Amino acid sequence: MLGEKPDEALPLYTAVVTRARAEHWYRDGAVPDTVDGRFDMIATLLAVVMLRLEAEPAGGEPAARLAERFVDDMDGQLREIGIGDIIVGKHIGKMMSMLGGRLGAYRDGLAAGDITPALLRNLYRGVTPADAALVHVRTSLMAFHAALENTPMMKLLAGELP
Repeated sequence: MLGEKPDEALPLYTAVVTRARAEHWYRDGAVPDTVDGRFDMIATLLAVVMLRLEAEPAGGEPAARLAERFVDDMDGQLREIGIGDIIVGKHIGKMMSMLGGRLGAYRDGLAAGDITPALLRNLYRGVTPADAALVHVRTSLMAFHAALENTPMMKLLAGELP
């Protein structure tokens, strides 16, 4: 529409979703290849990216826009699978709560140097995968987190993930 502000979070959000759909998470990492598993993988990567944005003095607004983009996407996804208007808001509230919980869990895990408890609770929903799968996901996420720290915010906002 005329005068409408472009969705500045879309390039980064699209890059996060594309990264979350990478086959290795599901094949090598044993993340369940289900609607819930894909949601969990998107929320996990989104949380790591949002934590990176929070580390920047000017990162609060882009992180908020990224969360808004997540809500818009999840709203559309819910409607696509047949969730009606009356219930969709309740589902979105629950999803935002889940994202907030993940932000806290990964923030704490990264600060402590061990994201394993957060992965088991939030990505695997309490079901412990094979050691090799857990190591794959943990190693991949920690490498992604480290690479994000060295990626300029402007590149991130352009959707250029490391």
